[in-house]
Amino acid sequence: MATDPRRLGFLLAVHRGGGILAAADLLHVTPSAVSQQIQRLEAEEGVVVLDRGPRGVTLTPAGRVLAETAERIETELVEARKALAALGDEVSGRVAVGSFQTAIRAVVAPVAGRLAETAPGIELDVQEREPTEALRLLRAGELDVVLLERDYEADSPAPRGTREIVLLDEPWRLVVPAGMPTPTRLDDVRDAVWLGPEPGTAAARALRRLARGLGGTLRTRHNYYDFDVALSLVAAGLGVAMLPALAVEGGASDEVPDGVTVVGLPGLGSRRLVARHRATRHEPRPVVAAVRGELGAAAGGRAGGWRRGAAVGGGGAGALRARDITGRRSLPGWT
Repeated sequence: MATDPRRLGFLLAVHRGGGILAAADLLHVTPSAVSQQIQRLEAEEGVVVLDRGPRGVTLTPAGRVLAETAERIETELVEARKALAALGDEVSGRVAVGSFQTAIRAVVAPVAGRLAETAPGIELDVQEREPTEALRLLRAGELDVVLLERDYEADSPAPRGTREIVLLDEPWRLVVPAGMPTPTRLDDVRDAVWLGPEPGTAAARALRRLARGLGGTLRTRHNYYDFDVALSLVAAGLGVAMLPALAVEGGASDEVPDGVTVVGLPGLGSRRLVARHRATRHEPRPVVAAVRGELGAAAGGRAGGWRRGAAVGGGGAGALRARDITGRRSLPGWT
């Protein structure tokens, strides 16, 4: 019986992932689907390809032979796709980008507008999504790039099968009621009432970090997720808040309500904006890499106006070169 070559991809995923569950995650299928394909491969070849033990699965000698064959086929297909792409004069296709409000306004929307004029072959689909939902859609293959936020102290490696690129580090800003004396140092707001960010957000992690730096627990009231809500509460004199520069400066400054003062202080740190995408032998597609590069260029342009040192401790806004979250410097094309 001839082997269906598509089954080799399932074996290769088990080999790379180290197990059935990891392979299912890489392939965006159920574990039972992986097991069924492996069983059919074994039936077609008449050999056992996996040793199944209490600690997981490993490849048998026959499995290693087939996995190596699968890798050679995959490499040849990648080279063939590169050659086919080189035949075209332009990169084209659909790219779905999931992001949150401030990043869409400051980075994604300008890129979408520019690409519509300069690269009509690229169809950019912008979707405002909560981070948890955006990551689920990325794993499911329904989004190609997801923009995420984190406090600069919260860096962590990207999950297996993905890559994260640092787009920019933007300084946190202190936002206080206009009637309050303008703080000149963090100690001036040690005893202030702080607005409480939604748990799990970069703002919540940054506020916890700030509280540790001030040597205690900050008094918090109310709760916000949207930065516009925080600005409205500050304007009403209900507390102070720490918001990212993208939410209160540049084009966003037109939306800062009366009765609010925005202050930059040493020690606030910075919020990191990263772009996550799938990273396999087949991905990112050339069109996804092109959009990712445009996002990096747009983010770098936005950060260019922030002076180094405006945010202390996180490298400030001067760290504008895109790089891998692992610390590897990325090439200009973000390959």
